[in-house]
Amino acid sequence: MAKKSKVRGWHAMTKDELVKALARRAKATPRSANGNGRQSNGAEAGHETAPAVSERLARIQAKLAEAKDLAFHSVGDEETLPKDRLIVMVRDPYWLHAYWELSRKAVERAKVALGQHWHGAQPVLRVYEVPHDGTTTSARHPIRDVDIHGGVQNWYIDVQNPPKTYQLDIGYRGGEDKFFCLARSNVVTTPPASEGETFDRNWVEVAKDCDRIFALSGGYTQPEANGELKEVLEERLQRPVGDPTALQFGPGAAGPATDQSGFDFQVDTELIVHGVTDPDAHVTLRGEPVRLRSDGSFAVRFNLPDRRHVLPVVASSRDGAQQRTIVLAVDRNTKVMEPVTHDAVE
Repeated sequence: MAKKSKVRGWHAMTKDELVKALARRAKATPRSANGNGRQSNGAEAGHETAPAVSERLARIQAKLAEAKDLAFHSVGDEETLPKDRLIVMVRDPYWLHAYWELSRKAVERAKVALGQHWHGAQPVLRVYEVPHDGTTTSARHPIRDVDIHGGVQNWYIDVQNPPKTYQLDIGYRGGEDKFFCLARSNVVTTPPASEGETFDRNWVEVAKDCDRIFALSGGYTQPEANGELKEVLEERLQRPVGDPTALQFGPGAAGPATDQSGFDFQVDTELIVHGVTDPDAHVTLRGEPVRLRSDGSFAVRFNLPDRRHVLPVVASSRDGAQQRTIVLAVDRNTKVMEPVTHDAVE
């Protein structure tokens, strides 16, 4: 038979009942280490900082989600949806330049397809080597995965032992060797090491060697397979690519407005976007990185075709804690008037 015990303020009860009652009382009144029935300063401080901890966790989760998000972010015309495409250009014998545009729907498809593996999924560029004598990509084999992150649209990949032929996939790598491909690139071949030249990473500098980059990337030898390469170069550089007549005489030479009398007159315009920020900041214009000078100043120059241009310029501090965005809206509307012919003065 269980022994009866008495505790001041309590009626007679069994030992088991006493233990349960004390346990309930302990839960109702948290005690500090000195047993005075009051919460310690550490517990109170922890209770007071709980909202701050939650806010910090939310920021960390947001950064992780942003790092995983490969969808194209644009400011402006929402009706112009990006294509799901991956373009690879040859920079030199040892470097490839990958550029991509991915829609929100493509990322959502990957999330659904990977299911439980999405939580730990990593965005990657998967590099394949393609045999030189192969006419299809069925014989390609993967070399490695290059880990990437969201917030950018291009990446540089180092390759070895030129000349080699490569193709890239962009997607998410999950657990258990799962990979969901969002887009597949064109096939490119690196030149021999003796022919290599270093190309700059900015599109402004790419424009200077555009024709050679287009040729090295298979634009002339595989025109049908590299249609998107030509399209992207023309969109970014705002001039024809691959047309010998236009390349020699300018963007208007192949157009219908050529004056048959032999008197030619063409006008074009360029836009220069310039500014200054901290020298160690990271700046992008339309999602493309901008090179800063040693004093933090920068200038980007490009053609301005006829239409409305919305140009988001984003500057981020070195640690990523601060970000500033300035959106430029520029309209160009060119009107070509009817030509006037006067009688020649004798």
